[in-house]
Amino acid sequence: MTTALPPRAGRRCHNALNPLHSTLYFSPDLDREFSALGFTDQSAMRLAARSAALGAVGAGTVAATFYNYNHELLARHLPAVWDTASPADVLDARLRTVDATLRRLLGEDTVSSPEMAEAAVLALRATEACTRHARPLYSAHADLPVPEAPHLAYWYAATLLREHRGDGHLAALLTVGLDPVEALASHTATGKGMAPRWVLGSRGWKRADWEAATERLRGRGLLGADGELTEAGTALRDELEQQTDRLDAAPYEHLGAAGVERLTELGRGFLVTAAVAGAFPEDLVGKG
Repeated sequence: MTTALPPRAGRRCHNALNPLHSTLYFSPDLDREFSALGFTDQSAMRLAARSAALGAVGAGTVAATFYNYNHELLARHLPAVWDTASPADVLDARLRTVDATLRRLLGEDTVSSPEMAEAAVLALRATEACTRHARPLYSAHADLPVPEAPHLAYWYAATLLREHRGDGHLAALLTVGLDPVEALASHTATGKGMAPRWVLGSRGWKRADWEAATERLRGRGLLGADGELTEAGTALRDELEQQTDRLDAAPYEHLGAAGVERLTELGRGFLVTAAVAGAFPEDLVGKG
């Protein structure tokens, strides 16, 4: 049974849940756990952590499913990372990292709270309506077992919802005609994306790649000489998000308006607590 939702309710819920998933990638606990496996390079650690659900894949598969990473960066680490640790070992280390990170950021009282258990139930219920077709990262993660502890089950469900929306977002990017670096640069220009230095440092692109992408966006009339989105650029980004919303509507319609509202409320509370505890770098988001 589906229930009509307020406009952008699913997107707001995603925006409350997705960042808590992402705390993994900024966590010192990841460095500790993955160093114990034998990893010495932070890029390799993070690429392994996100791609392990796909199996021992190479750079080509990850370039396709991650969309906005430079294939040269991926090829430096994949499939070589699987000589350091198997995907199964990486997934185990990832879950240990999530456990340590959430306990540190949220505190033991929140991790073991009735609200966390409620959020896990709601988020998992939403995932019941996710679909596998043309969604490789979601589908790979959906094959993994649901963790027993509520805070880990909540993180797992948030991961499923993140990758489900993300897979659909890639289809929308192709539809509106934004290549990997154009997608990154236009998102940063909204003021809601990662700052350029974080994009370049994590995705493997060079400053010249970024500048070439911004020139292409200017040539299409999407970006002004001042680096700000034009009216057409803003409209394109709005169209992109609306298409993504349509492709990602099913889990939130399945949960229903009241469930989505409650899950968003709980997710925002956890996210604020994590952010105050230093989950994210202060300069992560911005145009500069």
